[in-house]
Amino acid sequence: MESAMEALTVHKVRAVRAVGTRAVLAELSGTQDVLALQSLLLGKPLPGQLDVLAAAQTVLVTADSPASARRIAARLLQLDLTAPVQRDGELVVIDTVYDGEDLAEVGRLTGLRTEGVIAAHSGQLWTVAFAGFAPGFGYMVGETQQLEVPRRSSPRTAVPAGSVALAGNYSAVYPRSSPGGWQLIGRTGAKMWDLGREQPALAAPGHRVRFRAVRDVVALVPEHPAQRAAPEAASGLRVLSPGLQSLVQDLGRHGHSALGVSTAGALDRASLRRANRLVGNAPSAAAIETVAGGLRVQAFGDQVIAVAGAPSELIIESPSDSGPLRTVPVATPFALLEGEILSIGAPASGFRSYLAVRGGVDAAPVLGSRSTDTMSGIGPAPLAAGQLLAAGGEAESGVVGHPELQPDFPGCGVTVLDVVPGPRADWFDQAALDSFTGQEWEVTPQSNRVGMRLRGTPLQRNRQGELPSEGTVAGALQVPPEGLPVLFLADHPVTGGYPVIAVVVDSQLDLAAQVPIGGTIRFRWAASEKSTAPSNTVNTTSERKASN
Repeated sequence: MESAMEALTVHKVRAVRAVGTRAVLAELSGTQDVLALQSLLLGKPLPGQLDVLAAAQTVLVTADSPASARRIAARLLQLDLTAPVQRDGELVVIDTVYDGEDLAEVGRLTGLRTEGVIAAHSGQLWTVAFAGFAPGFGYMVGETQQLEVPRRSSPRTAVPAGSVALAGNYSAVYPRSSPGGWQLIGRTGAKMWDLGREQPALAAPGHRVRFRAVRDVVALVPEHPAQRAAPEAASGLRVLSPGLQSLVQDLGRHGHSALGVSTAGALDRASLRRANRLVGNAPSAAAIETVAGGLRVQAFGDQVIAVAGAPSELIIESPSDSGPLRTVPVATPFALLEGEILSIGAPASGFRSYLAVRGGVDAAPVLGSRSTDTMSGIGPAPLAAGQLLAAGGEAESGVVGHPELQPDFPGCGVTVLDVVPGPRADWFDQAALDSFTGQEWEVTPQSNRVGMRLRGTPLQRNRQGELPSEGTVAGALQVPPEGLPVLFLADHPVTGGYPVIAVVVDSQLDLAAQVPIGGTIRFRWAASEKSTAPSNTVNTTSERKASN
């Protein structure tokens, strides 16, 4: 009788939470319902649906507009969930050296001691439940609960590639060097992600994994393995100096979060579009994103160039070392003739500049985009001195644009960013919410394209315990146990395990990306939200008005 009643049970989405203005998070009862909802949404996408990401107990759905997000939220609560798609269960064996920095601490937390942790981890079969965080990062569930441990109170800024780790009830292998808060128990030389394979992920959802204890492992391949060769440059730009960091960026690669691949792309999208528009390119053409000035490039062949974004001095020099020929303004197209050198000075305000060349930068696309993803290592490597960049064929207009006025960029003052309540704002009491919006946060030098690490008075949670990993978005403000928020940017991990107190509205992400290191930020609730920071309740259908 019980089995018959169970068979008649209709499985539903338990609740829906808004994640910013263009995404919603469906909460479910367990892994089976998660996989069932993911299967439904991938098989029959809802109107306005852009991307779907399954996690431990949730499914994140990204929409093309705030209105679509509200409609999707209402529809999710009406869906009947069917059985998930069965996986093939291929067995993957991963040789592991158990010498991780946190091995002894895991032994203490579990009461198993070091030898017991090794025996428990290598002695059971693990199954990849879902992917996320980074390409090739599979969340594996074991056969027992012996190794359940919390994440570190403060994430590491860099976890070595091949690190074997534990967090909550999961085990995983970091496919490349990246920030992370999991407990490290060992290392492997297995290549967890390889775009040259038919299945890039070594351990994909549904695969079974056995960790085999060994004394040593073969070294990992370099961080940037061989990719498709860049087009041969007949005309374009030669990099003389990349400055602090210069990357190839377009508008990003969308729809691959289920593989653990973030959108990436230009952090200041409006400035990229502006630079492309000025030289007659398609809005999504690849350009150079550079930070804090210092980029120097030389033309081979006559080029049409525009630089938008952080206002900087643009100096054109002669190749004969006869000194500067002229200066040119930002947000204005100009000619860079054969052999001439363009230097971008330190910004007077803002942080990131975008150099567009007519035709676009012709780098080899990966998963539909030429963007560099610093988190996953997908896309072109950071630019280096001596590198040649070919100009492509993405000009869509026979004429260049007129000079344009740019918005004000963050300077020495405080930058105010509008936010909406995050999906886990209820992890914080009113005092913490008031502290979040009532203080100025400093952008620390540990910030990068993955996220802006902020310094201020730590925020206190009103509950203890771990949050199961769930999908997240650019603009999300995660709060680790230490209480200092991290503002996710375009290269953020697609999933995270710390509560999101708020999300920067999409229209202000470009502004956030221009706040320099050492700059200060104040958050305020968006005009459509109450100043008392409303909670994002578990039974919401996102009927509240979302800010554009």
